[in-house]
Amino acid sequence: MDSAHGLGELIQRLRLYEAPPPSDDGGGDGEDVDERGKVFSSLGLAETAAAAADAPRLERFRPKRAAVLICLFEGDPGELRVILTKRSSNLSTHSGEVSLPGGKAEEGDKDDADTATREAKEEIGLDPSLVTVVALLEPFLSRHLLRVVPVVGILSDKQAFKPKLNANEVETIFDAPLEMFLKDQNRRSEEREWMGEKFLVHFFNFETGNKKFVIWGLTASILIHAASIVYQRPPSFPEQKPKYRIPHYIKGNCTMP
Repeated sequence: MDSAHGLGELIQRLRLYEAPPPSDDGGGDGEDVDERGKVFSSLGLAETAAAAADAPRLERFRPKRAAVLICLFEGDPGELRVILTKRSSNLSTHSGEVSLPGGKAEEGDKDDADTATREAKEEIGLDPSLVTVVALLEPFLSRHLLRVVPVVGILSDKQAFKPKLNANEVETIFDAPLEMFLKDQNRRSEEREWMGEKFLVHFFNFETGNKKFVIWGLTASILIHAASIVYQRPPSFPEQKPKYRIPHYIKGNCTMP
């Protein structure tokens, strides 16, 4: 991001973001959007292809809601960075993996932005009052049929954020340049298949200080999409995303602020 544009202009532009309409592929018997116009844009897998092949068919389930916070701040002049976490090695699922702050919706949450910011406060001590929520992106569907809504927020005053990690959930917190998810550097991919559709799982190697991280799966897919929107250009590598038609009875589970 050119520093001349500043965070203010970015905030205004992202507030105008609207999910694109679904492509007309001539299949199915209706539109692939929920009542709020959000699209199931891709599938993120966090486990092996063998495990994915055993997953039950989508039509039998009603996905649960979740939200993650894509918290952006300005690092070096003109560089946008995103806050990421490495999950605790004590967790029973996806231990030690890199993820965005977030989690499943709870009954008291007003909307997806509330879910994402509440989870960020619980996980890393990020006060919701410091974050300006500017956009909700298209929902992603995880291999476990969890409907994940990416919530984009701007942290204008990074110095005001004093991380306080929940050791039961988060091992460490770090930040990475958002633009790296559009570049072909330090990236590899693997082709996998789920429900008869082939797609690519992307892996980004990132090093900061003396620590090395691998950002992959659903988290990488979400960040590729977010970076494409923020920088208004596609990634410099093929994404190869699957396309699924979502049954009508599982639509409408996602709320907007």
